[in-house]
Amino acid sequence: MCCACLLSTLNLQLTLVLTVFDCAFKRIGHPAEMAYSVNIAVEAPIENQIQEITYDGQEIYQSPLSMSENLSKLAQKIDFSKALTEDIKKEIADQSDKSDDESAAKDVITYQSSLWPWDSVRNKLRNALTEVCVFADVLAIAKEKRYLVLDPVPQEPQEVKPMVQVFARKKALAGAASVLLNGAERLRTCHNEMARNRNTPDFHIELLRLRQNWRLKKVSNSIIGDLSYRTAGSKYAQTGMFEVTKAEEDSPTSPPSSPTAATPPKPGSALRVTVPSELQGVAYIEVLCQKDQEDLCSSTINLLGSGTTSTNPDVHWQQKLEAAQNVLFCKELFNQLAKEAVQLQAPIPHMVVGNQIMATVLPGIQLIIGLCHSTGSDKKPPPAPPPQKSDHDHVLEHSLHQLLREVHHRNTHHPFPHPASGAIGPSKKRCLAGPMAADRYDLLQMTQGQTLLEQIIQQAQHFFMRLRTEYVLDTIAKEVKDPLIVSHWNALNSPTQSCVKINIMTHGYDTVCRTSLVVHVGEKSLKCVCRDGRVMHMSYEPQELRDLIFCQIYQHQINAVQALAKCMGWQFLANSAHLGIGAVEPLGNASSCILASPTGDRIIAVRCEPQTGVQVAIAQSPRKDFFPGQLVKERKWENLGGSFKEVRWDKMEGKNFLNKMELLMASLTSS
Repeated sequence: MCCACLLSTLNLQLTLVLTVFDCAFKRIGHPAEMAYSVNIAVEAPIENQIQEITYDGQEIYQSPLSMSENLSKLAQKIDFSKALTEDIKKEIADQSDKSDDESAAKDVITYQSSLWPWDSVRNKLRNALTEVCVFADVLAIAKEKRYLVLDPVPQEPQEVKPMVQVFARKKALAGAASVLLNGAERLRTCHNEMARNRNTPDFHIELLRLRQNWRLKKVSNSIIGDLSYRTAGSKYAQTGMFEVTKAEEDSPTSPPSSPTAATPPKPGSALRVTVPSELQGVAYIEVLCQKDQEDLCSSTINLLGSGTTSTNPDVHWQQKLEAAQNVLFCKELFNQLAKEAVQLQAPIPHMVVGNQIMATVLPGIQLIIGLCHSTGSDKKPPPAPPPQKSDHDHVLEHSLHQLLREVHHRNTHHPFPHPASGAIGPSKKRCLAGPMAADRYDLLQMTQGQTLLEQIIQQAQHFFMRLRTEYVLDTIAKEVKDPLIVSHWNALNSPTQSCVKINIMTHGYDTVCRTSLVVHVGEKSLKCVCRDGRVMHMSYEPQELRDLIFCQIYQHQINAVQALAKCMGWQFLANSAHLGIGAVEPLGNASSCILASPTGDRIIAVRCEPQTGVQVAIAQSPRKDFFPGQLVKERKWENLGGSFKEVRWDKMEGKNFLNKMELLMASLTSS
């Protein structure tokens, strides 16, 4: 729509509004004619009219009228035939004179305003109408040529000089060519320098490599990195922020050792990494296991003087960041262990002194966990202590690192819910607690967990139990040559549970008889499963295991003799694993067996005692001291056998006990 049409429409609307105001003013009249002021509401009511009421009692209101619809509605109520064309101001003046005469005759005189309240609005609208009409006339004159013709003012033609344009273009082209030539020269110089120094590092290439391995972000004009384990599940409060800057080109370098050195200098890095002072240097966790009688101060001195590596500013940024990250990890690990040591209620309280944590593993044995951190700030390193054997446990140190990494993994890897609409976080066993009707005890067991310190103490206890078991088995294997003791340790063990199988056999007779027993090594106890199915539980004292193995050794000798007798054709007469005849044994019980030759004329009695060893006695029939008398007249009673005579076992020939018994049985067997 053109501007003239818009102005004509606006002119019509303003005329209509002014007419409405004039008619309204005419009907209301001058305010002075009224004795009292009357409040007139000019705004529409807030509530709308009800259009329909539904069967359920819901009221449907009519939509409110727009401003144009409301204006047209009000315009319909005005009678334009009675509208006056006189000036409203004259009418107001005449009416004011008449009202003054009438008000003098009245007793009550009230003061009213001489102007109509909407007079300022009407005047502004009339002024706006006048301006719009003038603007519409100007546009009509400018658009239609019949009213006025606008001709441009003639100007003098400018003199065109072609050579000036040529020189201007030539100058502009020369400026652009100089910019291109300067850029090409800089690129050529840079390319030549890179060709001469191919080992010169580039800042952006180094920054790209740094970003591939570490988290970086740009804060204002600086580059900040993070080397903490928060994205891996760590909740340690200390931050691992570091700053990355560009290395200075004119950095001072150390002079060469010899002027005739032919090897080129090692190129430095284009990056400079600045880590916080508390993360500089070298740190590690050291675990010591020692007895109470040993001096604890020696371990403290070793811990404090263990790190002597100084901070080298020329270290590559990758090595520097890895060292700082290791320092942060060791601090988090030690902080967690120290917090747990204070909170745990142990029978013997744990001690946290400085950078050391002391906990009692077994009676008389302490576990010391220390944080060794050397920043290298000292100008002169302390004198090195005399070389000592490193007795710290690398396995437990590695286990500590693994335990903390498992905590990080559990913080970020939650089990999937079953069903899929369930909550994320509870374990599968806890989700099944409701359908499986778990009681309060089971629910409490689900919520209980072991801390890092408890787990490492259990591993240390199992480590000492395994060492004691190995020592007992090796000592008995050295002391006892007959029979042989062979130990087979299971390769698939857990940090707190291991198993060893003990085979007791005689050399050369391993197919005849073999005694096996399995020992399960726990944290503070041992469980032994014997060949006959008996299960025995023992404490952490190594003497109990030693006594059990000695009893099994002599029990094996009796069983082996019985198995050998079957092979030799001898008869098995009696056996007793707990012999009640003889002196009381301080360790275990004596066991014995009685064997008879195939013809029955020879009898061998074997007695094994854990303290004194093996005793062998023989008896033969008929008895040489049998003389028939008045009571016993028959000769058959002489076959009952005589008294037993002990064999001088140390004088017998043979490699071992079963070999001697085989030779003895063979010599006593009659043809």
